[in-house]
Amino acid sequence: MTASFEGKAALITGAGSGMGRAIALRLAGQGASVLGIDIDEGRLAETKTQALALTTGRLSVRQADVSDPAACAEAVAAAVAEFGRLDVLGNVAGIYLAEHTTKMPVEQYRRVMGVNLDGCFFLAQAAIPHLLETDGTIINIASNSGLQGVPYSAAYSMSKGGLIALTRSLAVEFLKTRLRVNAIAPAGTNTNIATSGTFPSDMDPDLVGRMAGMRGLAEPEEIAALFAFLASDEARSITGAVYTVDNGLTVS
Repeated sequence: MTASFEGKAALITGAGSGMGRAIALRLAGQGASVLGIDIDEGRLAETKTQALALTTGRLSVRQADVSDPAACAEAVAAAVAEFGRLDVLGNVAGIYLAEHTTKMPVEQYRRVMGVNLDGCFFLAQAAIPHLLETDGTIINIASNSGLQGVPYSAAYSMSKGGLIALTRSLAVEFLKTRLRVNAIAPAGTNTNIATSGTFPSDMDPDLVGRMAGMRGLAEPEEIAALFAFLASDEARSITGAVYTVDNGLTVS
């Protein structure tokens, strides 16, 4: 039985492509009112076009840079102003920049942390007062890179490991409320990050080869399916959990 999100509202970051787009369309397709945000207005327009085919729910879009704390607060305020409530915050936006740790420029490091971790904190900070009113949920898209070592990816792994720690900390802080906070930690998924990411030209192929799972890439729709379950009332007893979707890579 597919859960219904009729009457509920969601704010999904990274909605212009990949997992963010799949999640935004999935929730809207199950009846939710969704505000999708992304830094890329062109990709947001594509998501909006795809949403026109939905027979239930609604999807609005807004350009925003989640590394900007003010933009995070404004996005939450916009969702509440448009929908009158907020039930789901999906921190999905992320970037991947690989480099030798000793050579990564400060601005690249700051960008990775700003998008992948800082934005999640500031969005949660702004959204939690509204989510407490609706017994809502926060779902963070982390990565198996936050659970195991990945070469040339220290900043990315730090950001995703920090996001897992943020998930657990918030889950405990609000344990006496009905707010739930969980994370999904995908490995290779068929998104722009996986298909266009690059490594240093002098990388060690033996080290990078450890990242290649035996069973290939997951699809964004698979992540969206798990997200929809965790956001639904069927998962009302789940909080503080981290779900890997990695074709067995983390344990192999």
